[in-house]
Amino acid sequence: MNLAGRNFLTLKDFTAEEIVYMIDLAAGLKDKKKKGIPVDTLRGKNIALIFEKTSTRTRCSFEVAAHDLGMGTTYLDPKSSQIGKKESIKDTARVLGRMFDGIEYRGFGQEIVETLAEYAGVPVWNGLTNEYHPTQMLADMLTIREHFGYLKGISLTYMGDARYNMGNSLMIACSKLGMHFTACSPEKYFPDPELVALCEEYAKESGGSITLTEYVDAGTKDKDVIYTDVWVSMGEPDEVWKERIEDLSPYKVTMDVMKNAGENSVFLHCLPAFHDLETEIGREISSRFGIDDMEVTDEVFESPHSLVFEEAENRMHTIKAVIAATMGA
Repeated sequence: MNLAGRNFLTLKDFTAEEIVYMIDLAAGLKDKKKKGIPVDTLRGKNIALIFEKTSTRTRCSFEVAAHDLGMGTTYLDPKSSQIGKKESIKDTARVLGRMFDGIEYRGFGQEIVETLAEYAGVPVWNGLTNEYHPTQMLADMLTIREHFGYLKGISLTYMGDARYNMGNSLMIACSKLGMHFTACSPEKYFPDPELVALCEEYAKESGGSITLTEYVDAGTKDKDVIYTDVWVSMGEPDEVWKERIEDLSPYKVTMDVMKNAGENSVFLHCLPAFHDLETEIGREISSRFGIDDMEVTDEVFESPHSLVFEEAENRMHTIKAVIAATMGA
């Protein structure tokens, strides 16, 4: 399958077969890395990493993946670039596209990465926007397949705020791949109705399904995968913490939720997670609201159900696959 020259902006742009191809490629690259077999087929190429939102996993994944492929990287943090400030997105794209062989963007609106892709003339990869997080999806699907041995027919429930990148992207990935997706949250946190309708069409074709429910017991009963994310995203105002905690506390992933899902269920989280008081923000939230955790309890996070660190590792292997596939390695 030839994906050379393609952008990687949202999984809406890819068929189920293309998505599975990238997961397969990632599994093969992971196997080679474990065996110490080099894959530096892109030696001499260079990529730009634009981070308007900082990240541990995404930055490290792109840098290690690029290094393994023999590539050079240039990291541009919010203070290292004039993108959108002194220089338009369109102009930035046309400059960087003449210097680099590929561009990663992690930041705010999807329209920014779409504009970069339109004008850069080289592959552009979405490391996260407000609306979509496609590289995380490949890592999640690889992790699920490694554990269960298959994807089609797997049931996944996303708990919490399903309106933004993680809820949107999981619904797209599951519906494309014949999986059963449930968003379990208060109704005002359901995904956008237009995207739901689109994913229902994907699900009809793939044999999957889409369910939206406010009821935790029904939404998590006999599910294969329970997934959650932080309740407040980077860049959101401080005052939303109180509202989110009040609205979403009934949707915290507890051991009772995992027991309801079943003995063989697994827990996933794209990280970072507020599961204890060992972070600055965790301690601040605890002092303000009197809670010791937020979207998931420490008991679940550290339990045998949890595959979060396998999932985090797979970010690198799947990002390597995206780079290799779209650059024709």
